[in-house]
Amino acid sequence: MQSFRTEIENNVVEQDIIDLERKIRLFKEGKIVEEKFRSLRLARGIYGQRQEGVQMIRIKLPFGRVTSNQLKRIADVSDEYSTGKLHITTRQDIQIHYVSIDRTPQLWADLDKDDVTIREACGNTVRNITASDMAGIDPDEPFDVTPYADAMFRYLLRNPICQEMGRKFKIAFSSSDKDSALTYLHDLGFIPQLKTENSLEKRGFKVLLGGGLGSQPKHADLIYDFLHADQIIPFTEAVIRIFDRYGERNKRMKARMKFLVKEAGLQTFLQWVEAEKKALPNTSHPIAIDVDENFVKKALKTAPQIDVSGDIAFDDWKKTNVLPQKQKGKVAVGVRVLLGNFSTSQARALADLIHNYAADELRFTLRQNLLIRHIDETALPFFYQTLKKIGLATSGYESTADITACPGTDTCNLGIASSTGIAEVLEQVITKEYPQYLNHKDLLIKISGCMNACGQHNMAQIGFQGMSIRQGKNVAPALQVLLGGGTLGNGEGRFSDKVIKIPSKRGPQALRLLLDDYEAKQIENEDFISYYDRQGKNYFYELLKPLSETDNLQAKDFVDWGHDQAYVQAIGVGECAGVVIDLIATLLLESQEKAEAATACFEKGKFADSIYFSYATFLNAAKALLLAEGVETNSQASVISLFDTHFVETKKLPLQTRFENLVYQIKENTPDSAFAKKYLQQSTAFLKSAENFRQNQAYEATT
Repeated sequence: MQSFRTEIENNVVEQDIIDLERKIRLFKEGKIVEEKFRSLRLARGIYGQRQEGVQMIRIKLPFGRVTSNQLKRIADVSDEYSTGKLHITTRQDIQIHYVSIDRTPQLWADLDKDDVTIREACGNTVRNITASDMAGIDPDEPFDVTPYADAMFRYLLRNPICQEMGRKFKIAFSSSDKDSALTYLHDLGFIPQLKTENSLEKRGFKVLLGGGLGSQPKHADLIYDFLHADQIIPFTEAVIRIFDRYGERNKRMKARMKFLVKEAGLQTFLQWVEAEKKALPNTSHPIAIDVDENFVKKALKTAPQIDVSGDIAFDDWKKTNVLPQKQKGKVAVGVRVLLGNFSTSQARALADLIHNYAADELRFTLRQNLLIRHIDETALPFFYQTLKKIGLATSGYESTADITACPGTDTCNLGIASSTGIAEVLEQVITKEYPQYLNHKDLLIKISGCMNACGQHNMAQIGFQGMSIRQGKNVAPALQVLLGGGTLGNGEGRFSDKVIKIPSKRGPQALRLLLDDYEAKQIENEDFISYYDRQGKNYFYELLKPLSETDNLQAKDFVDWGHDQAYVQAIGVGECAGVVIDLIATLLLESQEKAEAATACFEKGKFADSIYFSYATFLNAAKALLLAEGVETNSQASVISLFDTHFVETKKLPLQTRFENLVYQIKENTPDSAFAKKYLQQSTAFLKSAENFRQNQAYEATT
């Protein structure tokens, strides 16, 4: 495998790629255990597929923004290393599939040429930071949240506080109180607010904490009605540090922050956060706004004038896909992408379009679509015709017919039943039989292939979750029908109720029953949530109950959507949300690497980072010795307390003070040079003692 030192200008990224190359080699030589290697590659955006021997690569695009050059670069990478196809996720990322692990370092190097990264796109890290795709152009926004989302992304990328947490961590910024970024279902959510103080207008954010989806969805708690903008990064850092220290690391289903908040209690959790602020490198982190928010980059070319008078398709498209901007004379065009899948040839055509006739950027949306911004209203006919030529001028942008779905059993290890197959069929049902819903944006349909809710099925007005159902010894694909969820705005939302499970092939019938009943019985202008509440959960259970019977299943019911073979339930081991089991030798090796990183950061004057790497040195070494003794731990805090119990108090490994006193200096000292130096020396000395203890154990075991 070749080195890529000469191909990369960014030294930090260069080191990342060289490290990935080295870790792949060590894994293949058997020097890194599989569990640890999985953790390493996931933190670098490399996810094992359902198919043996190939990887999914997740490309991390903060707040979904991409320039024409970046989009072309992504297309080139997909053609070179993958299949020429691109997939937009519900977190504004791009995924490509069927990539060889050996080629991932070169792939990353190629992406970096246009400042695109895969770092921390998967695994137990801070995932892509999402934001409303209308941010910066939203007529209702107090101010543009884009610079704040960008600053948060850059601050946390490669930050040692969030590289190896117990689980993933998600952050979202909404552009207004409409909460289109769904802050209420995130670990941290931010909604912009303005406040007058001493006759001056100040920027800040409403802050929500501890939300999440999955099998046990939880609404985030409102923490601040107004937190000054310069405080959002210090607050976020303190929260992540607490989650890293106290978060569950063994029981995967209990490892998200929402469970830690519930177990500790919100007030205790916030007290921990407040106490942690002493250890932060900055008590304030102002975020510079370098450009006028109303400034719009002028298009390079003037769009040709095209006559579309009398074109009914254009009129329909304009009604559903064109959005007003706060900038006078400008509009945004929503591009509906079926299930988020498009080709590299379409990507290149889009790149040329935005480069020449828009502001040289577009944004991927949370609904797996594209939004082209800053378009002259007079250029709309040209944009329509151009998009039509490349197959991207479908009406009904982000409407009821525009269904969200995760990849499901197409590529994901955790998929139970097809989500993309049923989504395509349901879209056809709406388009052909219920065209009035092409301009209906208050009734959303979302589908996930399993309970993890990557398709966000449990916050939709109508949701479907992939499952299985039995008829004797036979197993058929099934759908859990969920109803009554939705975003209410102002940081509030509601999760849908599980109503009934039906065979998957009856999904279209279920949708028809629901829409027909809604059409017939809704009160004038009644939205679907109000209609659901008025009728009640049991009403819909009885409505759909005939579809749940299994004694009349036919052969076709045992074949999933998009397949021609009988359904086989095959659930693999999840990776993106998995908890990694560390082994003794790997943990000690990891401690050595953390100590080296702490030294390097100290020498560069990055004292806070050095301190956190020293902290990790303590933790990994202690966990290795506890593991060797057969002692189970479930959090960093438990590692610290149990090490005192099993090693310090028993004098197996004598220390001058309790281990907790040694390690918890991190939260009692400001991160200056003197403390960073002292802490580094102490952690290095502890690592040496742990290594000597382990070597003596190994020697005694062989004599």
